[in-house]
Amino acid sequence: MPNVQVHSLFTDFDINLFKGGKHYRLYDKLGSHIVEVDGVKGTYFAVWAPSAKAVSVVGNFNMWNAEEHRLNVRWDSSGIWEGFIPNIGKGEIYKYKIQSSNNDIWTEKADPFARFCEHPPNTASIIWTAEHVWKDDAWMGYRKDKNGLDKPYSVYEVHLGSWKKSADNKFLTYKEFAKDLVEYVKEMGFTHVEFMPVMEYPYDPSWGYQLTGYFAPTSRFGSPEEFKMLIDTFHQNDIGVILDWVPSHFPEDAHGLGFFDGSHLYEHPDRRKGYHTDWKSLIFNYGRNEVRAFLISNALFWLDQFHVDGLRVDAVASMLYLDYSREEGEWEPNIYGNNENLEAMSFIRELNEAVYNTFEGVQTIAEESTAFTGVSKPVAHGGLGFGMKWMMGWMHDTLQFFKKEPIYRKHHQNDLTFSMTYAFTENFMLPFSHDEVVYGKQSLVYRMPGDEWQKFANLRLLFGYMFTHPGTNLMFMGGEFGQTSEWNFQQSLDWHLLQYDVHKGVQDFVKDLNHLYKNSPGLYEKQFSPEGFQWIDYGDHENSVLTYVRKGHDEENDLVIACNFTPVPRENYRIGNPKKGKLKEILNSDHTKYGGGGNLNEKIASSTKPAHGHKKSIVITIPPLGIVILK
Repeated sequence: MPNVQVHSLFTDFDINLFKGGKHYRLYDKLGSHIVEVDGVKGTYFAVWAPSAKAVSVVGNFNMWNAEEHRLNVRWDSSGIWEGFIPNIGKGEIYKYKIQSSNNDIWTEKADPFARFCEHPPNTASIIWTAEHVWKDDAWMGYRKDKNGLDKPYSVYEVHLGSWKKSADNKFLTYKEFAKDLVEYVKEMGFTHVEFMPVMEYPYDPSWGYQLTGYFAPTSRFGSPEEFKMLIDTFHQNDIGVILDWVPSHFPEDAHGLGFFDGSHLYEHPDRRKGYHTDWKSLIFNYGRNEVRAFLISNALFWLDQFHVDGLRVDAVASMLYLDYSREEGEWEPNIYGNNENLEAMSFIRELNEAVYNTFEGVQTIAEESTAFTGVSKPVAHGGLGFGMKWMMGWMHDTLQFFKKEPIYRKHHQNDLTFSMTYAFTENFMLPFSHDEVVYGKQSLVYRMPGDEWQKFANLRLLFGYMFTHPGTNLMFMGGEFGQTSEWNFQQSLDWHLLQYDVHKGVQDFVKDLNHLYKNSPGLYEKQFSPEGFQWIDYGDHENSVLTYVRKGHDEENDLVIACNFTPVPRENYRIGNPKKGKLKEILNSDHTKYGGGGNLNEKIASSTKPAHGHKKSIVITIPPLGIVILK
């Protein structure tokens, strides 16, 4: 009996779909699968390597001898090598030893479809099945309503390797996160958690953005079934899970996808389209059908097998533009003579259509930093089809404004008001992400001017402004309690800071903001519609005050917001009252429990004196560097 038996999980229909780039469940076919053939248990292997002269499975079970277990190439020109190896199963480590058509080139590669990988720096794949009995039926049943674009969406962005560490500075496990992290996110009131990439990656300083194991949760924190349990626990606690997903590039590591079978299989063969000079990484060939099927299958894999609720797609701008980070002469225009990557655009549209047509209640979110139009518009309407897009311009302008000394802010109020000229051109998510607290940018609180009191008052005002600006929001871990040092992926957040009142005050304020957001339809029902926002006054530059209204479907849920961007309290400040009835203060960032000075509005009198185009007005105190929210 041969060491490798002829066996296949592919039908002719599968092959036709694969060749056409339309097979979106390749993870059921390619890779390693524990099966039984003629009463014998073993593992079926299948790998795409069309330029290979020979492909072997090597591992401890055959002393890494490429002669022992040679796979059979299919007869249908699909480029797939496959076969059944009896009597090996879960837990065996393996790689593919590939001889290219040029006999001088041998590559030893990890399985692109491996479900589990060795702990880095080891690089082999592991035969695995991740059995888990899901207990999130309730969440999956109402997720469509919970995860909609007219629902609260407050995201806590987490790097698992540095959120918190054990006493001996080791990683926590998926099991430990299922207790500590879930409890924390729930207590803080965030609706969703977003994990920076958890797919297997070899190099810690890449933060996970240079992937080698697209179908494997990193073994740094435990097994795939333990990662499923973590997601399940979030769902049982009414919290959605978003994964960072990286279809834009991949590293050149010897065991990875690059030059996989001795040819440019996954990467574009033209270095002008296939290599990132910034990141020293390779770019997928979006025009190749089988590569498109690989990537779309990968996106659907996490939504299907791990019940994930959304994908935040990294570095979309780098995919859309042929001249992204390239000098003149380093890129070639498309057939229309411009700089758009038509193949990447087509892939993105196909990806989003596949995601939304296959799963209810999920979202795709684009990290896209340019003015490219229609990113979050449906494909049927000429858009790229994402559910949301990061509002990078708002983030940049807002932080630029806040770092200015208050005395100069009156000259730059347009930095804040400008966002409303384009706020509804996309479904925007407002991000204060990990990228804003690294590489010398400083932590958010230390980007604020003034003494300690002013820095923390500014930070509370910043977060209050974010939560009341149209759109959803995202906050990177540590920001919610005023982490003072830049993020360091090698160590835990500075949780000890919570012993100090100013840090605990920020944390309590963010917690209350989250609960206010979730319980205030005026902040989310029309968060992507111009009908959900109305200026009261954006022109009081001299006092650096902004006043505006947020609206839901029912007028009773309208909120009036007043922001004071100077350390001078604005007492007896009159603003137009856009509707009948009395107003009461429901949140004030200057409350003493947040570390503020206690400039509150206990009673708010309504006057028949007109102001700001309204027949009636109110007079309030807007605290120094504070935000007041009225209902």
